[in-house]
Amino acid sequence: MKFNVNQQDLQKSLNYCQGVIEKRSTLPILSNVLLEVSNSILTITATDLDLIFIHQIKNVEIIEEGKTTTSSSVMYDIVRKFSAGKKINFSYIAENKLHLESEKSVFNLNCINAAEFPLTDENFNQNEFSIKSKQLLKLLNKCKFSVSNDETRHYLSGIFFHQNQIEDKIFLTAAATDSHRMSISKVRLNEKIDFEPVILPKKTIFQLCSLLEDYEGEVKISNIKSKIKFELNNSILISKLIDGKFPNYVQVIPKENQKKLEVDLKLFIDSVDRVASVSLDKKDGVKFNLTKDVLNLSVNNTNSGDGKESLSVKFDHDLDISFNSRYLIDVASQLDGDKIEIYFKDTGSPALIKDPGDFDSIFVVMPMKG
Repeated sequence: MKFNVNQQDLQKSLNYCQGVIEKRSTLPILSNVLLEVSNSILTITATDLDLIFIHQIKNVEIIEEGKTTTSSSVMYDIVRKFSAGKKINFSYIAENKLHLESEKSVFNLNCINAAEFPLTDENFNQNEFSIKSKQLLKLLNKCKFSVSNDETRHYLSGIFFHQNQIEDKIFLTAAATDSHRMSISKVRLNEKIDFEPVILPKKTIFQLCSLLEDYEGEVKISNIKSKIKFELNNSILISKLIDGKFPNYVQVIPKENQKKLEVDLKLFIDSVDRVASVSLDKKDGVKFNLTKDVLNLSVNNTNSGDGKESLSVKFDHDLDISFNSRYLIDVASQLDGDKIEIYFKDTGSPALIKDPGDFDSIFVVMPMKG
């Protein structure tokens, strides 16, 4: 095996691989990436057995075809320190060594035989559909912060994707909740798709986000039984799905929240963030004291002190309610409009948050007691 590749192309690919490979794997082969060169293409594969990432670099100068595996983290650390955009020469030499050379630098890396690398060969193409990368990224970003960290309820530790129909319109809807807050977002589809409901794991969500942030175009999605595949232009991500039943989230959406608060989005985020700074413990919560067109924010911490701030708002009631400040900022940071709308029922009931800039996304946040 012998080939030459551009430093920036390789660094970008290996950077994605770092998000897939486990730092402390019990199987040495899982710390490695599979490098395969043929037909002017370098294919790089990384896996942790639950997630497989495949990336192709095209127009590679290949002198001799072949494949091997070597440490992902070691090679990434070397490649990113080479001069940007320079050519890197690779050659597989005797005794399982991969030779790297660029400018005046020379490295010989240990390899494990490519035959030991775990690969799956499954046919996903039975029920494929396409979605714009920006639409998929929107669904992920609007929901990922609500994913639960509670491993005892594994069915909440991912984003629930499903198809639903409202009147004559078809949507792909995403939902996530950790039982303290909930995110729901949907994008319209041109036609009905052959797609079973799935729960996408957290690690897959963040890996997919990093790929989509660098890509504009169509994403092909297909799923079989317990796996899902995402195909971008030069990348493929295959993931196991969470086995479990996602709760009926629709019945949790508040139906009787009539007290509407409207406030400038940036002012709201900045004020909540400032007031919350007085407490290192976000469990203290930020207290809302609402009167006609005024929102008084306050935080009181017995160890560090207290803070207060007032905001001019649109509101026509009197209400006292408290929230975890981080939950509010997480939601507000994902809104598209220049306002935030929060609908209340009473002090002890969940608040419904809407985005005037995106009617297809809603959020629910539970209040804090006391």
